[in-house]
Amino acid sequence: MLRLIKTSVEQKEQILAFLQEWYERDERIVPTSVDRETTDFEVYVNTLRQKELRENIEEGWVPSTTYWLTDGEELLGAVNIRHELNESLLKIGGHVGYGVKPSARGRGLATIQLQLALEKVKEFGIERALITCNRTNVASRQVILNNGGVADTPYTEEDGTIVERFWIDLKGGGRDDELDHHLFGAD
Repeated sequence: MLRLIKTSVEQKEQILAFLQEWYERDERIVPTSVDRETTDFEVYVNTLRQKELRENIEEGWVPSTTYWLTDGEELLGAVNIRHELNESLLKIGGHVGYGVKPSARGRGLATIQLQLALEKVKEFGIERALITCNRTNVASRQVILNNGGVADTPYTEEDGTIVERFWIDLKGGGRDDELDHHLFGAD
């Protein structure tokens, strides 16, 4: 059963393996919040957990919570949920950053991962979530659409990169039922 769990010291070997897979592929780790120095693993865990509390947040940043997608045996992906948006996150980043490790891609996990993340987003009292992706990231765009994303005006970065922006309404109940039917053939 897939679920999201918070970061803990007990996950050391799983997290190191997760990160190593990205490094070996020479890919940028997504979400970037998990790409940190791991030499002192307790500091790594504490750094991620402290970002949940407003009093620990540097100016220009917002509180965020990191979760790991697990099937109970291995970590398949990571999610960073921003508790609120600032001006920068309204353009790029939104409420949720997520990634599935390279060896776990192509199995529909990102769609389920985002669905689970949106349930967590609701717990923060957010009724409308902003999710973004680069226009060239066709897979992420489809994941967002699968979760009810409605396109908003794109944002163009200084280097010309176009960032697609999507809003997902979390107040209604229909999205989850439709997604469950799509993913699991539920009636």
